[in-house]
Amino acid sequence: MASASLPPTVLSLKQFLHRQKVLGLYRNTLRTIQQIPDEVDRKYLRDWAREAFKSNKNATDQDAIRIMFTQAKHHMEELQKSLALAKG
Repeated sequence: MASASLPPTVLSLKQFLHRQKVLGLYRNTLRTIQQIPDEVDRKYLRDWAREAFKSNKNATDQDAIRIMFTQAKHHMEELQKSLALAKG
C-alpha cells in the first residue's frame, strides 16, 4: 500500500488566509465591474482585472503581495465610488 503524502506546494495557514483574501477581492472586483452600464467599458475592465490578477498569480514575496492587494483594493473602492456617483 502506497503511503499518502502531501503535495509539494502545501500552503501554510497564513498563506492560505492571504490567498482567500485575494480571491475574495478578485470576486468582488468582478462583481463591481458587472455593474458598469457600458458593455465595452465593462469588457475592457474585466479583461484588465483578470490579466492583472493572473500575471501576479505566482508571486511569493509577502510584502509585494500585500502592496498589490492594497493597490487592487484601492482601485476597486474607487470604481465603486465612481459607480455610486454615476447612479446618482
